[in-house]
Amino acid sequence: MVSEKHIDSAHTYSHLYGLPTTGLRFFTVYGPWGRPDMAPSLFASAMMEDRPIRVFNEGRMQRDFTYIDDIVEGVLRIMDVPAMPDPSFNRNHPAAAISDAPFRVYNIGNHEPVELMTFIETMEKAMGREAKKEMLPMQPGDVLATWADIDALYGVSGFKPYTPLEEGIIKFVEWFAQYHRLK
Repeated sequence: MVSEKHIDSAHTYSHLYGLPTTGLRFFTVYGPWGRPDMAPSLFASAMMEDRPIRVFNEGRMQRDFTYIDDIVEGVLRIMDVPAMPDPSFNRNHPAAAISDAPFRVYNIGNHEPVELMTFIETMEKAMGREAKKEMLPMQPGDVLATWADIDALYGVSGFKPYTPLEEGIIKFVEWFAQYHRLK
């Protein structure tokens, strides 16, 4: 995960040495070969084993679920676009989103937050079974909603992630079943 400290350090290095630096922030990535500790894998495993899934805040959180192919496409589109100093930067009135250093940070996400319960229902449909749900309170430190503002990414690359949740979940479930030899 990219922290503000890392972003600040990259910006400083870019400013001091003129090295074009681009940071990419990925939003709730899912798909084949995804992290086993993330919700899609945890939910699929529990559902296949008829165990309950843990649903925090009664599933009312929203996340910007982004299919892995869209992440890869975004990375490929931005690879050949080196960061440039922003000509609108004003040293007398600096703005946090722009810089005179060749430095940029782009969000890559589906740009449409989805409620966790919708994600779970989509997975249930793709798997052909209902999940047993253990409803739990909000976790300390969690946030209600996250999503990607992709205007900057689109502005320099013309790319917006496009995989609908239903399509991505079906691909994930098919991979999951094959990988775990469930079919």
